[in-house]
Amino acid sequence: MPFGCVTLGDKKNYNQPSEVTDRYDLGQVIKTEEFCEIFRAKDKTTGKLHTCKKFQKRDGRKVRKAAKNEIGILKMVKHPNILQLVDVFVTRKEYFIFLELATGREVFDWILDQGYYSERDTSNVVRQVLEAVAYLHSLKIVHRNLKLENLVYYNRLKNSKIVISDFHLAKLENGLIKEPCGTPEYLAPEVVGRQRYGRPVDCWAIGVIMYILLSGNPPFYEEVEEDDYENHDKNLFRKILAGDYEFDSPYWDDISQAAKDLVTRLMEVEQDQRITAEEAISHEWISGNAASDKNIKDGVCAQIEKNFARAKWKKAVRVTTLMKRLRAPEQSGTATAQSAPATDTAAAGAAGGVAAASGAAPALGGSATSAIAGAAALAAKSDDIGPADRSAT
Repeated sequence: MPFGCVTLGDKKNYNQPSEVTDRYDLGQVIKTEEFCEIFRAKDKTTGKLHTCKKFQKRDGRKVRKAAKNEIGILKMVKHPNILQLVDVFVTRKEYFIFLELATGREVFDWILDQGYYSERDTSNVVRQVLEAVAYLHSLKIVHRNLKLENLVYYNRLKNSKIVISDFHLAKLENGLIKEPCGTPEYLAPEVVGRQRYGRPVDCWAIGVIMYILLSGNPPFYEEVEEDDYENHDKNLFRKILAGDYEFDSPYWDDISQAAKDLVTRLMEVEQDQRITAEEAISHEWISGNAASDKNIKDGVCAQIEKNFARAKWKKAVRVTTLMKRLRAPEQSGTATAQSAPATDTAAAGAAGGVAAASGAAPALGGSATSAIAGAAALAAKSDDIGPADRSAT
């Protein structure tokens, strides 16, 4: 058998803890995530280093579900831009997932270390992410948690590839998905609006990633008081639902029209009109020569250091199912009706702003308008969101 664990569902096939330690040396915990602890592990036979994720069953049903889900998805996939599953052990108390070890840096760190950084560098990163996501989508897998923190360089060589990690929220798209989850700043409008959703949510997240890599700014960011999560989420969700972002000066002055066009297509409010990963690969900014080679490092790095070094953003980057505690828009008719004019105005302004900057306004059809009209209803429930819902990754 290729993995230590034979079957996840058969209790008779539990591994003994000694089977893990007989095969691997587990080092100290190097990182603690929402559902698991991460170790660096050494294969005693080959000497090869791996990443080990340990999930404790006693931590609850969500943790057990996340572990089983990640194992099931990773057993299905094999792609050069996805960290590969190496081994699995399931004891009576724990799940051990062994993965390829990526020794390179996160994308932000790589950018900050470069002497020269251009659209072409960003295009290379986005292309690799699109290729991995197109592969996942061909298997009807939705990642649901694409974000910059989950993109790393495989090694420290100059031409290292990008790899995607963290599949505990990934899901097979057997019909449209209902459960809202993900990292708030990367959530697509249909998730925030409590609509059924599918693979297009990953394309929206890639649009957010691309926006950040080209400007150093998140598309839906607003200054709020430290730890003021209620207002942060309320404003964030309204902006996402309305598609209320701009290619603002001076940060986008040197960015090509082709780059803005692809961002606009990826961050299309209407999910059925959003460009797919496969289509985006064929876009001129990815597969052609439309990406500029002008050095944009100084401007991008200044904004990265300003926006992403702050404690409030670090705290905001969190994996959460906080949306479960928000009432669906259609269940909040009174609040929706009272707030619809304001949000509709915001949507119109957003469409105009994007159109002016990119030359193409996002289309706002019936379902998007409905979702936008529910933004205040979502915001009205923000008092239900407490610090316990915000597990840092």
